[in-house]
Amino acid sequence: MNILGISCYFHDAAAALISDGQLVAAAEEERFTRKKHDYDFPQRAIDFCLHAGGIAAADLDYVVFFEKPFLKFERLLLCTMQMFPRSYRVFREAMITWLGDKLWIKHLIQHRLGVPPTRILFNEHHLSHAASAFFCSPFQEAAILTVDGVGEWATATIGVGHGTQVRVLEEIHFPHSLGLLYSAFTAFLGFEVNDGEYKVMGMAPFGRPRYLDKVYRLIRVHDDGSFELNMDYFAFHYSTDRTFSHRFVDLFGPPRDPAIPFFTDSSGYPAYYGTRPANYDEVARANQHYADVAASIQAATEEVLLAMARRAHDRTGLTRLCMAGGVALNSVANARILREAPFEEIFIQPAAGDGGGAIGAALYAYHMVLGQPRTFIMEHAYWGEEHDGAAIERFLKQECIPYERCQDEDRLIARVVDHLCQGCVVGWFQGRAEWGPRALGNRSILADPRRADMKDIVNVKIKFREPFRPFAPSVLVEPQSTSTCPSRNVTTLRGSCCTSWACSPPGGTAFPA
Repeated sequence: MNILGISCYFHDAAAALISDGQLVAAAEEERFTRKKHDYDFPQRAIDFCLHAGGIAAADLDYVVFFEKPFLKFERLLLCTMQMFPRSYRVFREAMITWLGDKLWIKHLIQHRLGVPPTRILFNEHHLSHAASAFFCSPFQEAAILTVDGVGEWATATIGVGHGTQVRVLEEIHFPHSLGLLYSAFTAFLGFEVNDGEYKVMGMAPFGRPRYLDKVYRLIRVHDDGSFELNMDYFAFHYSTDRTFSHRFVDLFGPPRDPAIPFFTDSSGYPAYYGTRPANYDEVARANQHYADVAASIQAATEEVLLAMARRAHDRTGLTRLCMAGGVALNSVANARILREAPFEEIFIQPAAGDGGGAIGAALYAYHMVLGQPRTFIMEHAYWGEEHDGAAIERFLKQECIPYERCQDEDRLIARVVDHLCQGCVVGWFQGRAEWGPRALGNRSILADPRRADMKDIVNVKIKFREPFRPFAPSVLVEPQSTSTCPSRNVTTLRGSCCTSWACSPPGGTAFPA
């Protein structure tokens, strides 16, 4: 049985194919169009999934959409009417986009894929999130926590999974949303909503949560982990271009100008910013204020998520937790849940955002609609497209790009290690693309972390980004063999969790990816 899951028309459009309960392929549309967070109908991702499964659209038994458009449209209508006339622009744009495409998903799928309407199913947004985490996990029973901006009405849910069943126990509804609260601060700090939230998380360690009391004027958290926002401070429920109101600005000051480089005394002033400005101290002080705001919203988010996780444990009595939804990508908060909440194990969907809903929708239909048993565990996140050497070589020739083909793996590895030891930055490409927003070894940037200047080198050559942004280290679980780097007389290690090599100091195993 072949089931295709689809998510699209908000951000991170994606498709996923399961065959007889086993995941075959999953990919976000952005990986093919190179439009970050591409939200359009994921035709290229669908084509890839069908090709990976060796089937045609006619072979699909079901196509499942990750949310219910009419229920979401209901929320848009009721909320904009309630806020009219301030919400006029929201209402106008909703009519244009929803009456044009978004309401007619069923007909679009029928037209694009030729699937009869009786084989097109719809699932609720947060149930898709819940299914994407629980049915991919190794757990036979677990508490489930989903937190994001908003689905149809729900913005967060606490649920439980047993075997092939997922059940929602509690919900928080729009406009009260932890994801939208964090996004309001994302916009205030000069970053793009639905793209820059991870930058806020990266900025937070350079500040102190001095404004935590002010953040709690915006959100009231109850003893049971539920919460509500003070909507006087927000504009996302009636504005198309603003997430926070003038009262928010009165409380936290003017928004950060994204055109002004961000640096503080603790972050340092990177060389790629150019000459240090004459008003360095003044700008650093102003930026410190924004770093403190970031630290404050991050601290509040962690506390709210901890309260919700404890509530999930109280409701279910279970020792395992599954998490999904865009807020589940806040890795700092997740670490606190693992340390401080009463759970022994946590499974987090690697594509926790809307893209992951494609897998959740397909698995929900397979298990809960069709009653099929569970046989799949997501043990890795490499479900995307793969390019073999021949395809890569054809592309290089077609584009007249000079290249060298290395048939000897040992020689290739030695050459990469030598480059890294010399301070070069290496792009490493292997296998199938990662599912979700994180680079996990198959599409990585490798560099030597021992060099004090390496952070600036990577940013100058590749990233051109703010100095507070962290790098993710790849750490070998167990060394299997050792050799010596000829350039620096240090040990290199190769382990079972990674097929690439990099220089490592004696006794160490970490390098950035």
